[in-house]
Amino acid sequence: MQYTQSLNIKSWAEEDRPREKMLLKGRSALSDAELMAILIGSGTRNESAVTLSQKILANANNKLHELGNYSITDLCKFKGIGEAKAITLLAALELGRRRQITEIDQKVQIKSSNDAYQILKPHLSDLKIEEFWVVYLNRANKVISKQRISSGGMTGTVVDTRIVFKDALDRLATCIILCHNHPSGQLKPSQADIDLTKKLSQCGKIMDIQVVDHLIIGDMGYYSFADEGLL
Repeated sequence: MQYTQSLNIKSWAEEDRPREKMLLKGRSALSDAELMAILIGSGTRNESAVTLSQKILANANNKLHELGNYSITDLCKFKGIGEAKAITLLAALELGRRRQITEIDQKVQIKSSNDAYQILKPHLSDLKIEEFWVVYLNRANKVISKQRISSGGMTGTVVDTRIVFKDALDRLATCIILCHNHPSGQLKPSQADIDLTKKLSQCGKIMDIQVVDHLIIGDMGYYSFADEGLL
């Protein structure tokens, strides 16, 4: 004989309820779905908040970075998620992203392409449009600042050489790292990427400001011109 078990969180054992579980075992003991359930508060008549959260995560391939790409409209497509709950979820994801940026910013010296990737990843890995950023370094390869230069569409963005090097001069930078994302996830540089890198590198030599690398960032990794011997 089959039966339907209640999905209401209040019917669970106390140690299995997300809020109570956090109090008893700490936040690290909770799954992503349980943490989301705390944020959305309640599910529907037929689903608990945890089950609803599991459904949302499954739709994002159980990857929080993919969930970070969702809009309020995307989340509101799930029964039980209204505008207020969608805003709460996206606000929490944004706080997590900003915390990551704050922690990474404390790591101020660039010693490898991966160091640069870790600094820029929070800004570029989840975007649906292409952006171009520059990291400005001093003589010791310590980060002076990082700046978004341009923002475009899904397949490209315009980069003004004058802005790149004006900002470098204003900051007294001796080296720069170029970076842009590919929303498609494809990391291989296009011919336009290669041509732009050569152009900026040549301009840098004239101005005694070295272009030490150009990174292409996707959701799951990066491509380094320097590592591949293209600079």
